[in-house]
Amino acid sequence: MKVRALPRDPGPAAWNRLLPAPPPAQVQSGAQTADWLVIGAGFAGLAAVRRLTQLRPDDTIIILDATRVGDGPAGRNSGFMIDLPHDLSSSDYGGTLEADRAQTAANRHAIAFAAEMARDFGLSQEAFAQSGKINAAATDAGHRHNLDYARHLTEMGEAHDLRSAAQMRAMTGTDYYQSGLFTPHSAMIQPALFVRGVAGGLRSNRVSIYENSPVVDLTKTFDWVAKTPNGTVTAPNVILAVNGHLNSFGYYQNQLMHVFTYASMTKALTPQQIARLGGDPVWGVTPADPMGTTVRRISGTGGDRIVIRNRFTYDPSMTVTDRRITNVGHTHDRAFAARFPMLSDVEMEYRWGGRLCVSRNNVQVIGELEPGLFSACCQNGLGTAKGTLAGVLAAELAVGHNSPQLNAALRADGPTRLPPKPLAYLGANAFMRYQEYNAGKEL
Repeated sequence: MKVRALPRDPGPAAWNRLLPAPPPAQVQSGAQTADWLVIGAGFAGLAAVRRLTQLRPDDTIIILDATRVGDGPAGRNSGFMIDLPHDLSSSDYGGTLEADRAQTAANRHAIAFAAEMARDFGLSQEAFAQSGKINAAATDAGHRHNLDYARHLTEMGEAHDLRSAAQMRAMTGTDYYQSGLFTPHSAMIQPALFVRGVAGGLRSNRVSIYENSPVVDLTKTFDWVAKTPNGTVTAPNVILAVNGHLNSFGYYQNQLMHVFTYASMTKALTPQQIARLGGDPVWGVTPADPMGTTVRRISGTGGDRIVIRNRFTYDPSMTVTDRRITNVGHTHDRAFAARFPMLSDVEMEYRWGGRLCVSRNNVQVIGELEPGLFSACCQNGLGTAKGTLAGVLAAELAVGHNSPQLNAALRADGPTRLPPKPLAYLGANAFMRYQEYNAGKEL
């Protein structure tokens, strides 16, 4: 199969730009063979490789990534590894009690796996810290969302803590928020630092990672043969950890929705600006309304900065223009100014977009597509946790290792079909614009 499209990620991956430049990329070339080929070095691909090294320690593994580790979608998210239900299409993230309990258990399995990698590979607290998260409410409607979600969490038997406006102001330095809902089990990560650290920990005489090495053709002869611009990799088993680009390999056409979300990151704050802001040096909030604005304040490699993330667009081509990034940046600037009027002299340094893959019925694609070809895709807007889970389960499936989490994934329905393309495009974008309008000051 000829791969129909290669990844195109808009804007710089800011989290990666904060880090020291990596060594030059090792590019795949020549004819190589391995026991396993994993395509994609994001959360899913790296987790799959880690699980393979546990289950098949003597096997050889090659990872191919189209870009640099940390430059793709894995280095473009907001850095929340969330354990609790996080359905972006709902009003308060929640769903049915039974489904949400199952999703929480699966997400925590993934977070525990990520925590184990962080520990075993010596990653810092900046890279991975299981410090919980807060849903921040800026409006009466947002506060009601938090109260509704708190009741749902009580029914689930989940710990949570409501934060007052004064507590939110003490943490963030701004009086923008009316309340917050804290839950203790999510992890906060510096996504590029995390994936680069995991990739570095995995490299060995049995695990090779090739960057800037996109797969342009994947063919089944006796084994699978992946062609790159400079060579080939032959392996009997392949794991596709390419999220929405599963479509580019010819699978699940008209069943996956390709969504972009966007973020901006400030320049490093000066000591004077930090003093004016006040609050804690490290924190992050997700919006009480799923269509609202996520905000993080970071302090570490690259200095003290603030990250603003909002807006969603449906783009079936998996590409967006520079003009889109510029236009969305105006929304980020307004959200920043509303929250931090004391920082009117702070400018944005980076603006970027990141790809999501979503199914209409909020399911993943974890399974065997053809003999020896496995999928760890469709993370439904929760790529850090669900991507990690998908990689782990795809590896277990591929080696025939049974687990309760894998059995649950295999019992799930497949992604439902989308409406005809023009209707899907118009309907999805109209729905998101309507939801963003209703979010009001939460955006």
